[in-house]
Amino acid sequence: MLLKPFDEVQVFVCLDPTDMRRSFDKLAAQVQQTVGHNPLSGNLFVFVSKRRTMMKITFWDRTGYCQYFKRLENGSFSIPCAVEGGTKSITINFEALQLLLDGIDVMGARRMKG
Repeated sequence: MLLKPFDEVQVFVCLDPTDMRRSFDKLAAQVQQTVGHNPLSGNLFVFVSKRRTMMKITFWDRTGYCQYFKRLENGSFSIPCAVEGGTKSITINFEALQLLLDGIDVMGARRMKG
C-alpha cells in the first residue's frame, strides 16, 4: 500500500541503465545519488535495464521497501536515454506509468483536447 493517494504520487524514472540484480538498499542508494530524492517519500522510483526489457519500481510503504518487477517477452520499454551531462531522471505521472507498463510509448503520446 502506498503512503499517498495515486493522484499525489510522483513517479521518477531513472534514465541511466540499472543492473536488475540490485537489492532494495542499493536501489534506495541510487535514488538518493542519481535521482536526488528521498527513497522514503512514498513516491515511485523506476529503473530500467540496459536492453530496456526489464523494469523495477521501488517505493517505501509504511513498513518497508516494496518492488515491482516486470520483464517484457517482446519489445522494450520506451524510455529516453540519459544524455551525458544532462538530467539523470524524468518525472512522469501515475497514468503515464500505467501506459508505460502496458508497452505504450508515453514520450511520443499526447493527450487530446476536449
